[in-house]
Amino acid sequence: MVIPLVAAATIAAPGAAQDTDGGFNLMEEGAKLFLRGLMEEMEPALDELQGLAEEMEPALRDFAQTMGPHLRDLARQVEDWTAYHPPEILPNGDIILRRKTDEERAIEPDPESEIEL
Repeated sequence: MVIPLVAAATIAAPGAAQDTDGGFNLMEEGAKLFLRGLMEEMEPALDELQGLAEEMEPALRDFAQTMGPHLRDLARQVEDWTAYHPPEILPNGDIILRRKTDEERAIEPDPESEIEL
């Protein structure tokens, strides 16, 4: 992959081929061409992502304003998130957090403990 980049850099910047410090200018030019091509390839996806972000912004802003204080209160009340199962949505739409039993917590490995191989 380096050879095509160097060739492209030589074609794009013939003055760089006369560099005397080990060809670093050629590599720099090749890297620039590679990154420029990568940016051109990614531009449509980034534009689409920006459009999606702009479309979602009002809903996310409303969610943050409405739920932010409640989530902050919940975070203050819960000391250890590992003591709970992931949230569940019930058929009626309620969301619950189930506390793990002592047995369930004992089964889980301690993330700070070392594992012997």
